[in-house]
Amino acid sequence: MFLNEHQSKKLFAAAGIAVPAGDCLGPEDVDAYAPPFPGPWYVKAQVLTGGRGKAGGVLRADTPDGLRDTARAILGMTIKGHPVPFVRVEPATDIRKECYLSFMLSRQRREMLLTTSHRGGMEVESTAETRKPLVQRVPLDAGLREHHLRAAFFELGADPAGWTGFRDLAERLFRAVRDDGLLLAEINPLVLTGEGQWVALDGKVELDDNVVDLRPDLQGYHTPEHQGAEENAAREAGLSYVGLSGWVGLLVNGAGLAMATMDLLNFSGLPAANFMDLGGAADGARMRRALDLLFANPKVRAVFINLFGGIVSCAGVARALMEALGAERAAQPVVVRMAGHESAEGRELLRAFAHPDVIIADEVADALDALRKIDAAGGAPGASGTAAYPLADEAWPLPPAARKGYRRSGRRGVPWLGPDTQVLVQGITGKVAQRHVQLMQEYGTRIVAGVTPFKGGQSVLGVPVYDSVHEACRHHRIDASIIFVPAPFAPDAVMEAAAEEIPWAVCITEGIPQRAMLSALKNVPPSPTRVVGPNTPGVIVPGATKIGIMPGYVFTPGPVAIFSRSGTLTYEAAARLSAAGIGQSLCVGVGGDSFIGSDFISLFECIRDDDATEAVLVLGEVGGTAEEDLARWVTATGFAKPVLGFIAARTAPPGRRMGHAGAILDEATGGVEGKLQAMRDAGFAVCPDLASLPERVARALGRS
Repeated sequence: MFLNEHQSKKLFAAAGIAVPAGDCLGPEDVDAYAPPFPGPWYVKAQVLTGGRGKAGGVLRADTPDGLRDTARAILGMTIKGHPVPFVRVEPATDIRKECYLSFMLSRQRREMLLTTSHRGGMEVESTAETRKPLVQRVPLDAGLREHHLRAAFFELGADPAGWTGFRDLAERLFRAVRDDGLLLAEINPLVLTGEGQWVALDGKVELDDNVVDLRPDLQGYHTPEHQGAEENAAREAGLSYVGLSGWVGLLVNGAGLAMATMDLLNFSGLPAANFMDLGGAADGARMRRALDLLFANPKVRAVFINLFGGIVSCAGVARALMEALGAERAAQPVVVRMAGHESAEGRELLRAFAHPDVIIADEVADALDALRKIDAAGGAPGASGTAAYPLADEAWPLPPAARKGYRRSGRRGVPWLGPDTQVLVQGITGKVAQRHVQLMQEYGTRIVAGVTPFKGGQSVLGVPVYDSVHEACRHHRIDASIIFVPAPFAPDAVMEAAAEEIPWAVCITEGIPQRAMLSALKNVPPSPTRVVGPNTPGVIVPGATKIGIMPGYVFTPGPVAIFSRSGTLTYEAAARLSAAGIGQSLCVGVGGDSFIGSDFISLFECIRDDDATEAVLVLGEVGGTAEEDLARWVTATGFAKPVLGFIAARTAPPGRRMGHAGAILDEATGGVEGKLQAMRDAGFAVCPDLASLPERVARALGRS
């Protein structure tokens, strides 16, 4: 969650950092406003563009009437398509020196970075071209040291008399970063005033949403006026919502499937107006709220519900949809495509329901045809047309034999994973854990022990429960642990598994604060434990063992490994391959968080010498650099197996936040074109959509 300048300064002030006095005004406040501090004044736009930071300049006012006129003018502006909801008014500051200071949790570098520059304000970017800012790593556990502060201060080129004040401000800022779970705290400019005081003249802050979920007091920084009515209503309903510019409302389960479906619609000339992620919950009230939000958008002329039932039951979603619609006519046609768990039952329920506005599609292609007919019959102005990135038939790569330097070992199978794998469940007494323990047992997974502190001696589904992982390992050989521990305690559970050197630790938990998880991952070595996740659907060797929450029935034994950043995309891809008679050797969800254990490269190393794996399918997304890093590794190491790649969110609108970055640091953006080109350069076969996967994989295996 990004904060505007006014909110950021409230947080800085709470941390004891000096900020100028200031008031935040909305349109209704301007006429009666009498500034409580002497002029002249600065009037600043407070707007978040693309969910990120303030864009726009600062205007000066010298009289109270001029201040009010200036405020009205700014409040009437639109900056990068976003209306200005607030202005901040503050007295002019006697500036003697401008600098730059920030702390950022870097996704790419996996470090807390302290960045300083001897120039600040508008000139900081141009300054960075000739003299790079000083970037220092701050160890997450050891924290900020005196030498960090000294180096930062001398980089500023300030008078030595300012040392004590700078050190105090930087220490306070770091404590706010540490205690409030900030991903970014930027002061630009940090100024030294004529009175010798260091003041945060402008600022930008990003809060970790996972920390905000655990800290109700931080919710007070959320400002609804920075979002549209739909986004705010979705937030209140606990739904994930993204507004777009087309005319098809999109309702899905899972962010990966949402992004892939958005691409498919846009590439098909049926642009999405928005998408909403139901997640794992789909009761009638939730479905009703989702439909109300989609129908409330005047651009929406149809709703496309695209579901893949993994954990979610398609039959349950069908019942929720029937309850939400009732006997009344829908505001717009609803096209429903269901696959996966109880999809046949869900379609039958909807056919029997026979609602006049519900169109049932057996396949995605049928759903697209239905939407085209709606578009042709609608006659409304609109946003039809092909996307900026048309679906092209990607050139097939060089054959694997063209890659050099690879030697086979003759090994079959992934280390420690097979029908004899013995699994420990951390957090086994929780309701969600017990549900999936039963499903894993039904699949044939050998669950031999569970752990919940202070509940040792119990038995859950025939599994003995211990108080600690150490105690469980004393009584059993443990090859893998699956972690269902709540978010505040999950990082410690990962380290507990690593302390016992359990070969695989699969962390299902989502919503873990980023800094806490990164700190845990850095403390796993020198343990040989391979961490998967967090926020992962797990690991499966089809026909042998399932360590996770994925629907086992969509996977079949075979020669293709699937490594994915999305759970629902993993299920969809495996189901399509299985239906085409192409099985899988190993499927792993690497996890949807910024900081994860096993990445694509480490998983490729697992199957590099596995003769049971003949090809690898990588399911990626925009954001981060995982796909580019993998492509470079494949080229550098001469990885010889055929590799196929798919990237979701290829049509994500420019400027949409897909991660975080500092104002100065040149972090890779994870843009779609860079990922696709890196894959092509490494000889990957790039798949344009999910429907193309079976044919492309069959070709890679020499079956077509």
